[in-house]
Amino acid sequence: MPVKIRLQRRGKKGKPFFWIIAADSRSKRDGRYLEKIGSYNPTTNPAQIDLDVDLAVKWLQNGAQPTDTARAILSYKGALMKNHLAGGVRKGALTEEQAEAKFNEWSETKRDSIDHKKATLSESKDKAKAEALAAEKAVNEKRAAETAAAEAPAEEETTEETVEASAETETEETPAAKSAIEEAAEEAKEDKKEA
Repeated sequence: MPVKIRLQRRGKKGKPFFWIIAADSRSKRDGRYLEKIGSYNPTTNPAQIDLDVDLAVKWLQNGAQPTDTARAILSYKGALMKNHLAGGVRKGALTEEQAEAKFNEWSETKRDSIDHKKATLSESKDKAKAEALAAEKAVNEKRAAETAAAEAPAEEETTEETVEASAETETEETPAAKSAIEEAAEEAKEDKKEA
């Protein structure tokens, strides 16, 4: 029975989530499996991978063949490296302590590179957000300036019209009507200044 280490699809439509499993190569993609080794979520950046490295090494030593994607995931998490070092221990090229020290050193450098990637992603995200905010402020200031420029000539026209209208009505209307017109013109000016 040829065993494969492969991905089994889970999750909703458009939101993939995978289990990393050891399964008979003849079984369906989402069918029966022998053992669940971990999980893989490609929708996050960087991808979230939870893998039982020791279990993966056990299956690799028993002859399980990983698919291309599973091989990349196992390599990323260090299962292939640990399997390689275990082979060196079996052959007598390394001691168990030396193999463990090499694996720990490799995993530390890998963790540092992942942390650096996360920091770079968050910095670029913050920078893009700040640039978008600055661009939006510039557009808002431009709109406010255009609105103020459009309202200024309109105010001048209305004051001139009210003055002309009041001059025309001075000859025709009584003093009480004149004062009412002047009060209305002053209120209009104040309203426009407040707006």
